[in-house]
Amino acid sequence: MKHKETTYYGFLAYLTFIGLIIAYQLNKEQKDPLTTWHIKNMFGLFMGLFISVFIQDSPVGFYLYWSAACGWIFCLIMAFFKKQIGIPWLSMAFQRWFNFLD
Repeated sequence: MKHKETTYYGFLAYLTFIGLIIAYQLNKEQKDPLTTWHIKNMFGLFMGLFISVFIQDSPVGFYLYWSAACGWIFCLIMAFFKKQIGIPWLSMAFQRWFNFLD
């Protein structure tokens, strides 16, 4: 059963890194599958942004940063509309890689 208060947690995860932590803590009790999906997705996007900061002097860092930023905007919009649509291939990989966030 979907809880009414968990409907905005997925959107909250995309606001900032602090929002990601808050959404994770709030979702620990209800375990809403859509919210968990968005938390894992944002964690992967955050890791991409974090890595791009360290390699920003190379063209790879530049493209990684803008790819993660565009993916973040797209996923933020999808979370607002409560849809489980993400970045092709990458979002599904995030779901496999970050099982510890379940």
